[in-house]
Amino acid sequence: MTETVSLRGVSKRYGPITAVRDLDLALHAGEVIALVGHNGAGKTTQIKMMLGLARPSAGRVELLGGDP
Repeated sequence: MTETVSLRGVSKRYGPITAVRDLDLALHAGEVIALVGHNGAGKTTQIKMMLGLARPSAGRVELLGGDP
């Protein structure tokens, strides 16, 4: 099954604050997922990186095989 979204070793830092640390995730066509976590867990930051609205500080994000 082909990955539509791929995050490999993704981290995002805002100054001294790490919002997302070393995230690996692969999403495939037709999958349904839920992002669950407490406030400040990095859910919104993860979505922003997947949409190309924020660049990761480390790692790689791919959307349909390319850079979002």
